[in-house]
Amino acid sequence: MIGFIIGNKGSGKTKRLIDKTNQAAEQSKGSVVCVEKGKKLIYEVKSGVRLIDTDAYKISGFEAFYGILAGICACDYDLTDIFVDATLKIGGRDYEQFADFAEKLNAVADETQTNFVFTVSCDESELPERIFQFVKKI
Repeated sequence: MIGFIIGNKGSGKTKRLIDKTNQAAEQSKGSVVCVEKGKKLIYEVKSGVRLIDTDAYKISGFEAFYGILAGICACDYDLTDIFVDATLKIGGRDYEQFADFAEKLNAVADETQTNFVFTVSCDESELPERIFQFVKKI
């Protein structure tokens, strides 16, 4: 399952993501990962959550972003949840590429039974309609 927390800057997306991450960390019987741009959430998420800073690995663009997320899924069979903050800062603002990314990642989510939740900083009307075939709004 892929879920989006959509809203403009300052709408509380990151706070909701932190709450969902910590809730998953408490309830999951497997691994929980949080991907972010920078190291803003280090003191916000529970210590059992694996934090990954995309800046440390020079991840930018949706192809590289897909590669790292698929790689995380490939190396941890106990993975249950991946939470991502600042999605468009990592992948870019090409919404058609974003929709292609979501479609490819949906196949990974289904194959690995991993839940993905992304914060998306934009107005919902800016996103291509087809993206909601693969994701649900949270």
